[in-house]
Amino acid sequence: MTQLKTPITFMVIAIIGLLWNLMGVGAFVYDMMLDPSTVTPEVQDLLSRYPTWTKIPYAIAVFGGAIGALLLLMKNKLAIPFFTASLIGICIQMGHSIFVAKAMDVYGPSGLVMPLLVLMIGIFLFFYSKSSRAKGWLN
Repeated sequence: MTQLKTPITFMVIAIIGLLWNLMGVGAFVYDMMLDPSTVTPEVQDLLSRYPTWTKIPYAIAVFGGAIGALLLLMKNKLAIPFFTASLIGICIQMGHSIFVAKAMDVYGPSGLVMPLLVLMIGIFLFFYSKSSRAKGWLN
C-alpha cells in the first residue's frame, strides 16, 4: 500500500500518545520501586491484593502502548499489534484492580477516573492506528 501524506493532526496525536504512554512507563517503574512501608495502611492492604502475576498485564499495557505510539510516530503498521496488546493488558489490569482488588474501597468513586481515562485512551489509540492504516498513512 502506498503511504499517503499524513495530516498534522496525525503527528500531534502520535506525539501525545507517546508522551501519555511514557508517563505510564514512568508510573510502572515507580510502582515497581515503591516501598509499601511509605504508604498508608489502607494502601498497603490494597497493594497486598495484587498478586505478582498482575505486573505482567501492567507491563504489557504500558510498554506495549509506548512501543505502539513510537511505531505510530514512525508511521509503521506494527503499531496496531502493539496497541492491541496494550489494550488487552489495560483490560486485564484495570479489571483486576476494580473488580478483584477492589481499589475503589480505598480511593472511592474518584478511583474510577484514571482507569476509565486509561481505557478510553487505549481504545482510541487502537482504533486510530487501525484507521490510519486503512487511510494509507502507515506502511
